[in-house]
Amino acid sequence: MTTAARTGPRPYASAVLNASADEVWAYLRDFGNLAEWTPGGRTAVIEDGGPADRVGCVRRVIGPGDTVFRERLTGLDDAARSYSYAVLECPLPISGAHGTLRVSPAAGGRALVEWSGGFSADPADEEAMTKTLTHALYGTGLAALRRRFG
Repeated sequence: MTTAARTGPRPYASAVLNASADEVWAYLRDFGNLAEWTPGGRTAVIEDGGPADRVGCVRRVIGPGDTVFRERLTGLDDAARSYSYAVLECPLPISGAHGTLRVSPAAGGRALVEWSGGFSADPADEEAMTKTLTHALYGTGLAALRRRFG
């Protein structure tokens, strides 16, 4: 008996911002500034103090209730206006989590920002964790960016 490969949950959110893709990317490509624009993030630092655009750097984000999130930058592509990261540590009941943030030009000189990811979890937690990442993390972060860029 064979089983189909399981891809896992794929949280996703997007927003159109009233700024150019280049302007939005110039701000978002800084892997260390997450706490500036994500509600709930109190602080974010690059652990070794190195540049925030160096593939392999690790950001430590302190969130609500002193929760700790650690994420490694796994890819940065200025031409595609995107970066990818792997979650090393988080308080949620997930594992193997990863994400991608991408900025594309949109009609009217605006920018489309897409935030997507993937993770593994116990089947009983998958739906709740997909909603948490999609709405509470990605959605609120993108809403804050929408306000920032007017």
